[in-house]
Amino acid sequence: MYGVSGTDKMKEKITKLIDVKSLVTLFLTLIFGIQTLKGKVSTEQFQTIFTTVIAFYFGTQYAKKE
Repeated sequence: MYGVSGTDKMKEKITKLIDVKSLVTLFLTLIFGIQTLKGKVSTEQFQTIFTTVIAFYFGTQYAKKE
């Protein structure tokens, strides 16, 4: 009667979040963040890796929409 409910929208967003590329991106961010805090990866290395991963992720998301 009112269209898509808030619960359905939330389920859709969670479903989109849990795809393989999203999980890999989150996992890599978490791992390299921990490694940086432990001093095993320098801040510059973390920034380079994180930027590359995020650019790839958003690049593929943008390409998927077109």
